[in-house]
Amino acid sequence: MTTERGYTTGRARRERIIAAATALFGRVGFNSATMLEIAQVCEISRAGLAHHFPTKESLMEAVLETRDLEDRERFRRNGSQGQDGIGILRGMVDLARHNTEVGGIIALYAVLSAEAADPSHPAHDYFVRRYQRIRSGTAKALRDARAAGHLASHVDEDRAAAELTALMDGLQLQWLLDPTSVDMAETVRRRIEELLVVPLDVVPLDVAPVSSSETPVSA
Repeated sequence: MTTERGYTTGRARRERIIAAATALFGRVGFNSATMLEIAQVCEISRAGLAHHFPTKESLMEAVLETRDLEDRERFRRNGSQGQDGIGILRGMVDLARHNTEVGGIIALYAVLSAEAADPSHPAHDYFVRRYQRIRSGTAKALRDARAAGHLASHVDEDRAAAELTALMDGLQLQWLLDPTSVDMAETVRRRIEELLVVPLDVVPLDVAPVSSSETPVSA
């Protein structure tokens, strides 16, 4: 029978494994990382690691799932909700700012997304779905902004959503190469405001719950 102390210890060990894998995948990629190296970083045996994650693929899934859950929770905590889409757009700026504090996470997504361009990569389907979700959620926020009278008349929501997604990724790559070269949050803010008829910060939020499937999350 598992005791409460044993459960807590097991959960802490699982979190430590995920953190170690996040760092290693971001540094050398999924293909080059080994389960043995992750076990050594965590000071456990290979069998001990397999108890929590039988395969490297299952560990990668846990790493990506953990990151997505953290970002969705951050959107909710920051009040990035609203029927007019403005909260979501502000949340994108906040996320860009937050990402400058978690360079290892940006590296993780930069490396894994590049590897996952290969259809045989175990994360290929995950990244296909992830980009679809980001574009769809961003386009919905822009459509909601249009319905509220905040979006410029010339903007095509789907095209703008794809452009904002590409902008976020491109800025993150440039920031990884040279953190002094770009201000990610300010650049994202300026681009979003070019799509609106009013500055982003002066629009009052029309708060309403937003489901996780409608929340764009970009690393």
